[in-house]
Amino acid sequence: MPKQQDQHSIQAWSLINRKYLGKGVRVKRFRRPTRCQVRNRILLAVLMANDIKLSQLAEDLSISSRSVSAWVYEGRIPGNTNLEKVCQLLGYPRHILFNEEVIRTSPVICQPEASRFMKRTVTRSPVSNRILTGLCMVHDLSVTDVSHWIGVHPGTFRKWLHQGTLPSPAFQDQAEQFFKIPKSILFADAILKQNS
Repeated sequence: MPKQQDQHSIQAWSLINRKYLGKGVRVKRFRRPTRCQVRNRILLAVLMANDIKLSQLAEDLSISSRSVSAWVYEGRIPGNTNLEKVCQLLGYPRHILFNEEVIRTSPVICQPEASRFMKRTVTRSPVSNRILTGLCMVHDLSVTDVSHWIGVHPGTFRKWLHQGTLPSPAFQDQAEQFFKIPKSILFADAILKQNS
């Protein structure tokens, strides 16, 4: 049997809940991931750049939202059937979307200071490098800040995002060191475009 004090706190919480429950809850399009939560940053980056919710992807694939969440937040690899479906739906091969090395290591990137992604980056003009843009969104990094941290002019970095320009090998290496993701994945959009 609960003590008098416990009953009082339960009643207090009940009153607080009644006050706010009827007002509705505003659900954000994507929950803000903490640094340690996301195991598959590439998959989440592609989804965010394309404005596809996890629940929407689950619905498109006719599977549970829990399965898709496990791919992103726990780093699970889907079975062969779902793997083919998701790769076909998002337009990337398996070694990019579900790169086991990247998922296994999944380091925290070394950003020198706090930064905020500017929504106008995606709304101003179409994005050609969805992976790189999505990674800025996943980590909530401003394009200007990232360009300074990796030592490139902000206009040049924007060309990588919007025009899908493939940077020089030296800049590819710097981007790889910053994001801790192989350059073949970071610039996969430009590479796939060149090969097609």
